[in-house]
Amino acid sequence: MKYLILVADGAGDEPIKELGGKTPLETANIKNINQLAKKGTVGVVSTVPEGIAPGSDAANLSVMGYDPRVYLTGRSPLEAASIGIDMSDTDVAFRCNIVTLQGEGAYEDLTVLDHSAGDITTEEADELIKAVNEKFGNELIQFYTGVSYRHCMIVKNGETDYVLTPPHDILTKKVREYMPKGEGADFIYNMMKESYELLSKHPVNIRRVEKGLNPANSIWIWGQGKKPQLSSFYDKYQIKGATISAVDLIKGIGICAGLKSVDVEGATGTIHTNFSGKAEAAIQQFKDGMDFIYLHVEAPDECSHQGDLSGKISSLELIDEKIVGPVIEYLRSTGEAFRFLVLPDHQTPISIRTHAGKPVPFVLYDSSKETEADESKGFNETAAAASGLFFGNGYELTDYFFGC
Repeated sequence: MKYLILVADGAGDEPIKELGGKTPLETANIKNINQLAKKGTVGVVSTVPEGIAPGSDAANLSVMGYDPRVYLTGRSPLEAASIGIDMSDTDVAFRCNIVTLQGEGAYEDLTVLDHSAGDITTEEADELIKAVNEKFGNELIQFYTGVSYRHCMIVKNGETDYVLTPPHDILTKKVREYMPKGEGADFIYNMMKESYELLSKHPVNIRRVEKGLNPANSIWIWGQGKKPQLSSFYDKYQIKGATISAVDLIKGIGICAGLKSVDVEGATGTIHTNFSGKAEAAIQQFKDGMDFIYLHVEAPDECSHQGDLSGKISSLELIDEKIVGPVIEYLRSTGEAFRFLVLPDHQTPISIRTHAGKPVPFVLYDSSKETEADESKGFNETAAAASGLFFGNGYELTDYFFGC
C-alpha cells in the first residue's frame, strides 16, 4: 500500500459574492480531485484545536498526525530544524520575515503593505539577512537565511513570553498597535525599528524600487519557541515517508518527525512554483521505496494573503492538473493499492487575507475500496458539510487514513 497526503495550503474559504456565492474550491476546475471524491470519502475535519491560533504550524502538525496541544512549541523552532540549525534546549527561535512597510514619519506610523516583500528571491534575501546579522548579531543573537521572505533568529538563553504578531495578520494596518509587547521585548522592537533605516538604503532594495518591486525594508520578528520534541513518524505508523514542500516550516516538521525532506528545483511557495517538479519528486520517491509522501503546496495560501482571487483559483487548478493527475496516473500504473488524502491545512479566506480556524473539507480515496461514483461528492466546503462526516481533530483523520 502506498500513501499520499496532499495539503493545498489555505485552500479553504467562505462563499464569495463575485463567485455567485460559491467558494474557490467550488469554482475551480479540479476534475482529478473531484473524481477521487466521487469514488471515495468526503468530510470535514478540524485541524486546529480550540484556543490555538490557526497557523500552519499547528495545522500541519495535526494533519501529519501530531496533537498540537502536545507537540507545538512555536513555528520557528520547526523552521530552524529545516535550515539545519542545531538548537540547544535553552535556545529560542524566532521567525524573521523581511516585509514591506509603507508610509511617512515614525516607524510606528508606517503600514504593513506586504508580509513577503513581493515574494523576494532567496538570493536577494540572503544579502539582506547577512546585513541584518552584521548589524545586530552577537554572541547571543544570530540570524539565519531561510527561503524567500522566511528567515530565522536564534537567541541563546532566550525567553518566549512576548506578544508578537504575524505580519500576514495585519496587512494594511499601522505598525503602532502591533509592536512587540512583554517584559524585555524592547530589544526586538529596537532591531525591527533600526532595520528599517538599514534595509531601506541597501543596494538590493534600491534595485528593487527601480524595478517597481516592493522593497524588503524591515525585519518583522514573531513566532517564538523552543526546540521541539516530536515522536518518530515511523514508530507511530510503521511507514517510511518523505515531505515535499518549499516551506521551511513543513520541512522542519518532517525532519523532526524523522521523515526525509525532498527539495524540488524551482519550488517557491508561490503560484509560480514548480508544480510538475513536485509531482515528479513524489513519483520518484515512491519508485525509490518510500511508502508515504506528505506533499505540501503553499500557493493557494499565498494568493489568499495577497487578496488574489483569480490566482487562488488558478493555483487549485494547477495543483489538480500538474500534481494530482500525474501522480494518480503513476500510482494506478503500478497495480499496487494506494490511499490519497487531499485537504487544506486551514482556511485562508480571501475576505480577511489571513488564516481562520474553521473546519476544512477533505477527500480520502482508497483504490482498494473504490465505490460507485456519486456525482454529489466533490472537494469543496458544501459537499463536505453535506456528507455528515466530521473529525474533531486532524490527527484523528490521519490515524484513520493509515489505519482504516
